[in-house]
Amino acid sequence: MVKTQKTRSSRHAHDMKPVCHRPETQEEKLAVNSTQTDLSGIEIFNISIYFVVFALGIVGNGLVIYVTGYKMKTTVNSIWFLNLAIADFIFILIIILYIVNGFTKVWVFGDLMCKLVSFVTVLNMFASIFLLTAISLDRCLSTWVIVWAQNKRTLVKARIICSLMWVLSIGCSIPFVLCRSVEKDHCAYDCPLNILRSLFIYRFIVGFLVPFLIIASSYIAIGVRAKRLKRGKKLKPFRVIIAVILAFFICWFPLHVQQLSHIVAHINDWSDIIYITDEIGPFVNCLVHLNSCLNPILYVFMCEEFKMKLKQSLLLVLETAFAEEHLPFRTSRPSSCSRLSESQGLKQMNETTISSSGSSQDNNTTV
Repeated sequence: MVKTQKTRSSRHAHDMKPVCHRPETQEEKLAVNSTQTDLSGIEIFNISIYFVVFALGIVGNGLVIYVTGYKMKTTVNSIWFLNLAIADFIFILIIILYIVNGFTKVWVFGDLMCKLVSFVTVLNMFASIFLLTAISLDRCLSTWVIVWAQNKRTLVKARIICSLMWVLSIGCSIPFVLCRSVEKDHCAYDCPLNILRSLFIYRFIVGFLVPFLIIASSYIAIGVRAKRLKRGKKLKPFRVIIAVILAFFICWFPLHVQQLSHIVAHINDWSDIIYITDEIGPFVNCLVHLNSCLNPILYVFMCEEFKMKLKQSLLLVLETAFAEEHLPFRTSRPSSCSRLSESQGLKQMNETTISSSGSSQDNNTTV
């Protein structure tokens, strides 16, 4: 919701007019309450999406955090994806407030929670895109400067980079908290249009455009490196992180377009554009929330031999998903499932060799 100076002045001018009120009847009060609580088809659809996203996000991101944090061997890749899951998990927690707000149609959680919800939403966006940018640069350096990556790519440095990304994300999110408040039972931006326009442009450039250019350049460089080495097929292991990046941009880009268009329409008083942006607003918000539960699904479905992994433990599934991102370009490396099969085969061969050598010794003793 965007409030303009024009609407404020017109509202105050209207309040100055002498108006003769008559007492409301009981039927009129019931009619007003019914109008406020009845849900439209779009509102029911949005609430349903929020329920699904909340359930999938809590379970999916919770499992990723548990496995990568406590069960899986710590690697640089597991640190990246652990922090992505934490950002999404925090964002998922506030969806329950949107669900309640969807039923009541008024903000009942106060001004502090209004600011907190705005902060967490923007924090999730900045933290996710900054982490995806760091992952892309990491992949690029690992393919172009292999020796450097083997010597300098450490767990400590990955943790430091993640900490810096979180601090930077918090700093970038603070301005949006200052412009958020509760007005007439709705949690909305409460600042002049020129400031709000500057905030949205800043968020689009810092939280979308610049990271997108860095990420695109990184994967173009990776493709060039693969082509030079004539190992084009080796790009296949990068499909998990590429899918995560594409999902992020598909889910967040419509929000930037919708909000920038909404501000421009208010400034120029384009009523038709204002109406359109208001109508698509709920769907755009659903896309943003949907992104927070997609990553765990992509980790599983984008792995090789998905049907085989369904029969294995979640630990092995995630280990394979994250290990695939780390495959070097110099030599081919079998997947976790293949390594598991090979190790079992070697074990059987060793047992056969031991048994055969033992039987030969027995025969020599008998002779």
